[in-house]
Amino acid sequence: MFKRYLIAGLLVWVPLGITFLVIRALVGVMDRTLLLLPPEWRPEALLGFPVPGLGIVLSVLIVLLTGMVVANLLGRKLVEGWESLLNRIPLVRSIYSSVKQILETLFVSGGKSFRKVLLIEYPRRGIWTLAFQTGNGADEVHDKSGHQLVTVFVPTTPNPTSGFIIMLPEDEIIELDMSVEDGLKLIMSLGVVAPPPRAKVAPDRANS
Repeated sequence: MFKRYLIAGLLVWVPLGITFLVIRALVGVMDRTLLLLPPEWRPEALLGFPVPGLGIVLSVLIVLLTGMVVANLLGRKLVEGWESLLNRIPLVRSIYSSVKQILETLFVSGGKSFRKVLLIEYPRRGIWTLAFQTGNGADEVHDKSGHQLVTVFVPTTPNPTSGFIIMLPEDEIIELDMSVEDGLKLIMSLGVVAPPPRAKVAPDRANS
């Protein structure tokens, strides 16, 4: 009885505590954007006390204003000039171009990266794991391997930000109906949080 009550209490407070710590850390990082304001414009000077979370509002405004500027012709020219300058710096060029390409792939409409959850046999046949499709491979890889390969990302658990990039033939992957969010939950929870079961369609309805 004592163990059951203890576990029930932990299931309430541990998720709340972790959520609070993560949000507080994010708010703390975002609030550092207030340092961009002149000292006399900061909440401490105007109100006499700090306002937690105000940095989030400022960060969102900065991102929106930046998007409005770069959406027009003049803004695009400014970005092109800025990127041309960065491309002349060897190490900065590699990091900037890689990060930008990843973000464009993830957020631009029509991208195929991280849109599909796959089931593959890895690290050997007979052992199955989840993976995410990240691309269709490179032409040189297709030509030299003699196969139409799919590039997939196999994340580690419980930290899905690290993992392995492997390339598999199309006939060796199984595409799941599972959403990317459910796939990430399954990985981060060590397989404990499984997606809800799908409703089965009756045979007579399926054929109607």
